[in-house]
This record gives sequence, C-alpha cells and structure tokens, in this order.
Amino acid sequence: MGLLSLEGLFTEVLGEELQLLPQKAIYWPKNKCLLIADLHLGKGNHFRKNGIAIPSSSQRSNWEKLRELFQIPELKRVIFLGDLFHSVYNEDCLVFEELVDEFPEVEFELVVGNHDILDQEIYKKMGLVIHQEKLEIPPFTLSHEPLETSLESYNLAGHIHPGVRLKGKGRQSHRAACFYFGKNNGLLPAFGSLTGLHTLKVKKQDTVYILIEDKVVPI
Repeated sequence: MGLLSLEGLFTEVLGEELQLLPQKAIYWPKNKCLLIADLHLGKGNHFRKNGIAIPSSSQRSNWEKLRELFQIPELKRVIFLGDLFHSVYNEDCLVFEELVDEFPEVEFELVVGNHDILDQEIYKKMGLVIHQEKLEIPPFTLSHEPLETSLESYNLAGHIHPGVRLKGKGRQSHRAACFYFGKNNGLLPAFGSLTGLHTLKVKKQDTVYILIEDKVVPI
C-alpha cells in the first residue's frame, strides 16, 4: 500500500484487510481510513500542573507519530476512538488544531469517549466531526468502549488500553501493548505514551499482536 516508511502487519476481519501499524493505529486500505484510540493529548500538561515531572520528549514523540500517520498516501479519514484529550482545554488543543489544519484533504472524526468532556463547539472548531457513542461503517461498529454487536458487525474499540504479559526464562516477565481480536470485538492499543496498560486474559481462540521495538508481532 506504500505507507511512506510505515511498516505493519496485515490481518483480516470479516473479509476486510486491516493493517496494524507499529505507531499503535490501524489503517483500513479499502476505505482509506486510519483508526487511533486513546491519545490522551494534554495528559503530560495535566501531570505537570499537579507537580508530577513528565519529560517533554514523550509529548514530542506523540506529535511526530501523528504527523507521520496523517501523511499516509491517499488517506481520506482519521477516526479517533475516544479520549482524544485527557480532560480540560490546554495548549495541546491548539497544537492539535494547527496539525489538523496541515491536512485539509483529510476528514478528522471523533467517537466521543469518557475523557472527551470539552464543549462540542470546541471540537468542531478544531475541525472534528463528532459521533456520540458509536460510528457504523459496515462491517465494523467503531466505539470508545467495547459494545455488544450482531454477528454481521464487528466492534473495534479503545478504552481498555490492552496489554499482555510475556514470560521469559526464570521469573522474567514483560508487559507489552497489543492489538486484540476476539470473536466479536477488537481492541486498539492506547496511542498515548502516558496511558498505562490493562493486562488481558487471552483465550485460545483470540488473536493478539504485540508491539515490541517498533514492530507488530503475532503471538
């Protein structure tokens, strides 16, 4: 698909080819659509205001990855699956608005999450199309929190910040962010670098791809 320097791993869900990107996003080539969950932009500013030291390099990395993703050739839609901003209005909102303005050919959309508490007029000013609770793009139902769906629809969601624990020799273990695909629901990893992980209990029939050293690896 020629995704600039981006490399990912392809998987198929209900006959649709999805590219799992190491930048913690999913590209849907057929619809020229990019899915990103749980950015929590501004969380670093929130921590600093509360006396918690957060290196600015983590925020720079998030912005650099976003700009790179938005340059995917022929990209038409970017859909954020909730928790775009961590909470209140801050300087990151202005940075985001400036970044979106660089890509007038792309439509930016937000499926509202529990942290998306700003006035909707602010989101619209940023150039975002707002969707409450879910967005149907067959065969997928896109949401922030996981939803129950019919057999004809597959839910892709965020919110959980999925991860798995990998065990090495002896007592060594490591937790890694992951893409998770169950029978009727899939979870995207949290894009934000300050979000933490929720360790999943994976069943044999589930499919999981972990993120290690900027690579997507099946387990």
